[in-house]
Amino acid sequence: MVEEDRNNESNNKGKRNDDNKKREPAKVNEQQPSKKKNRKEVAVFGNYRNYYGYRVGQDLDEDPRLKVMKREWFEDKDCLDIGCNSGLITISIAKKFGCRSILGVDIDGARIEDAHWTLRKVMKTSTHKTTSKTTQGSADAKLSNSSENHKNHSLVEVTGEYDSPPEETKDLLKIVSFQKGNFVQGWRTPSNTHYHAILCLSVSKWIHLNWGDEGLITLFWRVWTLLQPGGVFILEPQPWSSYYNNRLVSEITAANYKKIEIPPEDFQDVLLDKIGFRRVDNLTSRLSGTKSGFDRPILAFWK
Repeated sequence: MVEEDRNNESNNKGKRNDDNKKREPAKVNEQQPSKKKNRKEVAVFGNYRNYYGYRVGQDLDEDPRLKVMKREWFEDKDCLDIGCNSGLITISIAKKFGCRSILGVDIDGARIEDAHWTLRKVMKTSTHKTTSKTTQGSADAKLSNSSENHKNHSLVEVTGEYDSPPEETKDLLKIVSFQKGNFVQGWRTPSNTHYHAILCLSVSKWIHLNWGDEGLITLFWRVWTLLQPGGVFILEPQPWSSYYNNRLVSEITAANYKKIEIPPEDFQDVLLDKIGFRRVDNLTSRLSGTKSGFDRPILAFWK
């Protein structure tokens, strides 16, 4: 009987220990947050949050692509930037070349919010510099924030001094605008506007991967129809190796990658022979200071 009581007590202790183990939080879950922090950003449309932060780099005053563009393409003209991301190139072109208007379009509403934030900051900084002649260093210090270092560093390129006419100091809010939209699916231009210059910089790959050859041709055809006669289409296509590196960002891109029949090296022939552009200028030879990994051709097609 005593032996039986001991056995029962031992069994009850075992059950209590098992119950306590069940109530203990799993140690695996304690490590979950650190895994999330290290998770790589996935942008199925190329809509990276800090794209310009690591593309332009800490040692560059402005995006090198601006140096191969000419004032006469933009000055006092209506312009469109397809896939504008956070709007840095859009705003820089307005400031440096004196556009009459420039619209940035992006599929990601969060990037459009970033673009409006950037524009407000640039306006505030430009006003401050005009009234107080504060140095760029102090302006950067006011903009700096530990959680937004990439974004604020990139503002240097749009708050810097450019060889611009006096009217460049006009209210940028009347010149620059941003709009969320899918350029190849359903987006409509405001008031049926036509443009003198349209930019598509490092965006064609993402359209191609997400909507295939049909989406690419739609991109080219829509650009053609929206351009004024004599207008310029500035295209920066990514190489095929970049397609391979990003083919698995979604099931759709993986499937479309296998079906693509128009490689980037054929874009020029398609735009000239099928779409109808009359000539092309390769601006790549004048491009310098490009950060490693972004050495891509820049082509100007004329309608």
